[in-house]
Amino acid sequence: MKNRTEVTQFILLGLTNDPGLQVPLFIIFALIYLITLIGNLGMITLILLDSRLHTPMYFFLSNLSLVDLCYSTAVTPKVMAGFILGDKVISYNACAAQMFFFVAFATVESYLLASMAYDRYAAVCKPLHYTTSMTTSVCARLAIGSYVCGFLNASIHTGDTFSLSFCESHLVHHFFCDVLAVMVLSCSDRRVSELLLIYVVSFNVFFALLVILISYIFIFITILKMRSSAGYRKALSTCASHLTAVSIFYGTVIFMYLQPSSSHSMDTDKVASVFYSMVIPMLNPLVYSLRNKEVKMALVKFAWRQNIL
Repeated sequence: MKNRTEVTQFILLGLTNDPGLQVPLFIIFALIYLITLIGNLGMITLILLDSRLHTPMYFFLSNLSLVDLCYSTAVTPKVMAGFILGDKVISYNACAAQMFFFVAFATVESYLLASMAYDRYAAVCKPLHYTTSMTTSVCARLAIGSYVCGFLNASIHTGDTFSLSFCESHLVHHFFCDVLAVMVLSCSDRRVSELLLIYVVSFNVFFALLVILISYIFIFITILKMRSSAGYRKALSTCASHLTAVSIFYGTVIFMYLQPSSSHSMDTDKVASVFYSMVIPMLNPLVYSLRNKEVKMALVKFAWRQNIL
């Protein structure tokens, strides 16, 4: 316990120390965060205000937008403060809190993606039973289960990481308190912690991916049996958008976490983390929703009401 309390704060080394890049990076990240705020809050607002979007698919999309906004907010403001103010110090407790909320909401997103895949399976493969299979209570249980799994997972990783001893090194080679970046600073034996990280992340990733894979196998089988070219194109378009986002999200997770820390390059992880923590939350409203005709119609209707058009 004595060694553990010696480190009371950490220093986030950030993306780069080049003074000439601080302002340009601040501007880029500020624009990304602004688009993230507008896109996700706008999506939540549209879904709440337009009764035509009160369906299971848009219920999950609104939750996805909320989660994207939350885990981007857990990281991006602190990164921007580091660029413009040079404030790279983060307290022990603040670091633990940042790690907890980032891991929690990222895990929730993982399970929401699986829930959305199941929703698409029910809509495409069993359209006649869709309203009875995807009831309000079923959707609520899937969403609540996603949040429970997310916060449980965050509790495991944050508790395990900060139960390690931190003796002298307090320089985090990252722009936020990522699990791996903090764990490597420990002066105690972290082999068990690394294994726990790999096993728990593997379970969460592969369980969600299994649900998605099985759902889409049945979806593709159903699509191939369709005789209507319009129905075929519509179903395929829905699958393509979702699968693109799933590939980006899970590809980054697998790349970052499902390998031992000895084989990690922190610089490579930083680039992957920018995409994972900032770019994906910005893109999700576009990938999932703004290409959707119903959302476009709701947006036009909202703009007309506000006398924008």
